[in-house]
Amino acid sequence: MAHSNHRGLTRVIKAFGYSWNGLRSTFKHEEAFRQELLLCLVLIPAAFLLTDVGLERALLIGSLFLILIVELLNSGIEAAIDRFGEEWHELSARAKDMGSAAVLLSFVHAGVIWLLVLL
Repeated sequence: MAHSNHRGLTRVIKAFGYSWNGLRSTFKHEEAFRQELLLCLVLIPAAFLLTDVGLERALLIGSLFLILIVELLNSGIEAAIDRFGEEWHELSARAKDMGSAAVLLSFVHAGVIWLLVLL
């Protein structure tokens, strides 16, 4: 993406388009993101059924969105590293493992939130 001179509403609209493209690309190319999205499609309605307190719902749903956000970042890291080739490099492996660990921690975070709110 080249430097843009867009300002104001045009800049916001362009940024939204780039974000939408990122979501579409991640959905198309990343099976883990599709699986996590499916999990969210099941658990978000469950959050509305399991509690009627707004703050509790926000915590439950927010923890699920965090999983998707971290997966998007992890996928971006992996794509950037893979751009340079498939050969193994210690730093590339470390970066990918760290991204994967972040996804794992987002799941642990969501699990803790759901347990604390629902128990």
